[in-house]
Amino acid sequence: MTERTGCVVVGGGPAGMVLGLLLARAGVEVTVLEKHADFLRDFRGDTVHPSTLTLLDELGLGEKFHALPHSEMDSAGFPTADGGMMKLADLTRLKVPHPYIAMVPQWDFLDLLAETAAKEPTFTLRMSTEMTGLVREGGRVAGIGYRTADGETGELRADLVVAADGRWSLARREAGLVPVEYDNPFDAWWFRISRHEGEGSGMLRPRMRNGRFAVPLPRPGYFQVAYLGPKGEDLREHGVEWFRENVVEVIPDFADRVHELKTTDDVKFLDVRLNRLRKWHIDGLLCVGDAAHAMSPIGGVGINLAVQDAVAAATLLAASLRRGRPSEADLAKVRARRLLPTALVQGLQRILHRAVIRPVMAGKRNGPPPLMIKLFSRFPALTVLPARLLGLGFRPEHAPVFARRAMEPAARN
Repeated sequence: MTERTGCVVVGGGPAGMVLGLLLARAGVEVTVLEKHADFLRDFRGDTVHPSTLTLLDELGLGEKFHALPHSEMDSAGFPTADGGMMKLADLTRLKVPHPYIAMVPQWDFLDLLAETAAKEPTFTLRMSTEMTGLVREGGRVAGIGYRTADGETGELRADLVVAADGRWSLARREAGLVPVEYDNPFDAWWFRISRHEGEGSGMLRPRMRNGRFAVPLPRPGYFQVAYLGPKGEDLREHGVEWFRENVVEVIPDFADRVHELKTTDDVKFLDVRLNRLRKWHIDGLLCVGDAAHAMSPIGGVGINLAVQDAVAAATLLAASLRRGRPSEADLAKVRARRLLPTALVQGLQRILHRAVIRPVMAGKRNGPPPLMIKLFSRFPALTVLPARLLGLGFRPEHAPVFARRAMEPAARN
């Protein structure tokens, strides 16, 4: 079976859903493919930064978003060896409507985007539909092959294919695009553990102790914890008791509840990558988000950079998609606009990997370098720089005029 659409977006994550919504509001016929039956997958990126919160306001979704169960953090820092805390980023210094990071389950965020996009007559979301390969015609990408959960197969032809299918993107691989990998010393092991009322609120506080590094993210009723382990080592092989002991070693406050980790199945693995494509497109296909540049979890910026890619792509390509087929020159403009903001954030992440995380995991320090502590303690205004880079990015993207709407009221209980 062969079908046709204007743009097919592979992947129903934040970048794919935002791009689908924006293009539909521009009158472009767009189809988003999501291989799963729903968005309910745990330990995905749940940090929504000030730049994305402003975008949601511009799209008329701010009130609905803030009605979702969420927690808020307005600063981030590192513990020091003397038991103090070095504030690295102070988002309250940003002159923005929402100077904080909202922690919200990603499935709630995606459900909101899907529900909103479904109101647009040119938007289609196909769940349980997996891309199987690219369709080529005349030397360019002309669509994708797909398979549904029921085993039905077909082709979906399109003027543009957008790869928004993550760091292991099949669409990118089929296109022959290979990212440059940057040094990264760790993988992440995610788990949930209960949170006492008022505990850990307001500030993101990574924990470092005796060669161990963990990041407890406060959520309503629980912590979502990232325990960082050496790259390539499977911590589950040591057993759940060993893992519990290491968690308590780095976060002693969890001694009264670490028993909630029953088996190693309660710990989920993330193969952390930090990479970037040299070229984000070929004729007929564009990569955005993690498919173009996988981010370290440090700073929780992945969702927000992916969303900014989607906004830039919609802004730059909507007109050409309404006319028909975007040229390679059109596609190249997306990378040209998003390369520097992406490289700067990845550069900051690489500095933090080298200056903070690697020495801590090697057992050389239990905190940031002394010079960093001295600088940020003496000049608190410096906290606005990482706050801006992490919270807004070097070039925050705003909703194009065609996608803006009046604020929709949140449903009342």
